[in-house]
Amino acid sequence: MAVIPIDDPSDARVAGFRDIRERDLTGRQGLFVAEGEVVLRVLASPASLCRPVAALIAERRIAAMADVIEALPPEVPVWSAPQTVLDGVAGFHLHRGILALGEKPAPRPLVDLLGDLPADAVVVAACGIGNHDNMGGIFRAAAAFGAAAVLLDDRCCDPFYRKAIRVSVGAVLRTPMATGLDAVAMVDALGAAGFRVLAMTPSSASPLHLAARGGRTAIVLGAEGPGLPNHLLERCETIGIPMSGGFDSLNVGTAGAIALHHFTRQA
Repeated sequence: MAVIPIDDPSDARVAGFRDIRERDLTGRQGLFVAEGEVVLRVLASPASLCRPVAALIAERRIAAMADVIEALPPEVPVWSAPQTVLDGVAGFHLHRGILALGEKPAPRPLVDLLGDLPADAVVVAACGIGNHDNMGGIFRAAAAFGAAAVLLDDRCCDPFYRKAIRVSVGAVLRTPMATGLDAVAMVDALGAAGFRVLAMTPSSASPLHLAARGGRTAIVLGAEGPGLPNHLLERCETIGIPMSGGFDSLNVGTAGAIALHHFTRQA
């Protein structure tokens, strides 16, 4: 694949990458900005559920990224620029030297997504997660422990925000998901699809380490601080992670990872 040199930050061909800190592409025409080598490698891989659209790479990184560039579809343009030009396009010093544009996967109805999952599927259902670092951490843990899908209610932030993708080390791009869901309808749909729906809350009298494994399992996570609302907890079984040292809870991404480990690793 030919790499196209760019020597002017105002070149119209790379307008989609311009000033990404101020105007992230999340939510615009179904595109997102991916940043860094690891994320671009995921986007270019067969595991990706997203379509690569374009790449902009610093000259100094081209040789090391040759295999990834070769793996991109031939219709995907790859531009190369000196670091100063790349920084001018991005609007800040982009020390990773790698940007890409990708297209989000087509949304799938929740009932169809759940219907395609295996009998022992473990999924994460997140409610009200507004922090992009936490969102990325949830997706990273989901991928690391083999969760079959991540479900997000309509109060969650967009997982395709650039920082969330980066924190997830590309897991957002390869994880089946359903987004924009009503939380109550999501929990009810999980139950109807044969999932045991387990809500994580520090107030639960049922410790995670004693929870039975096996079968379809959904782990419901709420935002740090407020947690899950009572009307949602009442529709689920609850589980908690016992704390020591006066702490009452963990970061939501950490708590989710511990729960995923428990339910995806048979004793």
